[in-house]
Amino acid sequence: MLEPAVRPQTGLAPRRSRVLFSPWSRLSLLVCLLAGAGAVVVAYEPHRLLAGGGWPPQVGGAGAVVLFGVAYGLCTAAFVPRPVLNLASGALFGTQAGLAAAVAGTVLGAGIAFALGRALGRDALRPLLRGRWAEAADGQLSRHGFRSTLAIRLFPGVPFAAANYGAAISRMGYAPFLLGTGLGCVPNTAAYVVAGSQAAAPTSPAFLLSAGFIVVSVAAGAVVAWRKRHRLRSAPAS
Repeated sequence: MLEPAVRPQTGLAPRRSRVLFSPWSRLSLLVCLLAGAGAVVVAYEPHRLLAGGGWPPQVGGAGAVVLFGVAYGLCTAAFVPRPVLNLASGALFGTQAGLAAAVAGTVLGAGIAFALGRALGRDALRPLLRGRWAEAADGQLSRHGFRSTLAIRLFPGVPFAAANYGAAISRMGYAPFLLGTGLGCVPNTAAYVVAGSQAAAPTSPAFLLSAGFIVVSVAAGAVVAWRKRHRLRSAPAS
């Protein structure tokens, strides 16, 4: 006699695989990862460890700068505000080394968020892009990735995490995103790093200039963001 077919068993594994690796399952994993990272930040406040004198005293020199850059990147991927980390970088390492650590950490954190959003969230969220404004923004990021990222980083009108995950949903490539982030973040990051390095002398010219630049850049970013939003809302749907 012929052996009975085992169709339920042979079809179960592919079905489970499809469910496990479906876009919505991956998006759920991304949400859980981000929620866990946010909970860790709230519970342990790693930015206070970096800025409040908790830095390991036995770690110094170039190794400390590299370690801080890695910690910076992980913290920004977990939604720790970059201004706090930039101030800490300047206070710990001075202007030059602090700027190098902060820029490297910014690119690392942006790359982590971009990779997570691209791998886990893009397939589920991209079909939901509806409406004239969403399609226009997606087209701008997809066609002009480097230029768009550079503008977003130069003017702090868009939250860092929102820009990272928004770019991941678009068709932008890794190279223009990371290059635009690395170049565009330098002016604003430098202002905070200088302010942190001169925090002990708040009346010094360097501190006053950096603080003035921060105020002006925030105001300019708000104006540019408002005008850009107005243009995107009035643009025809592609």
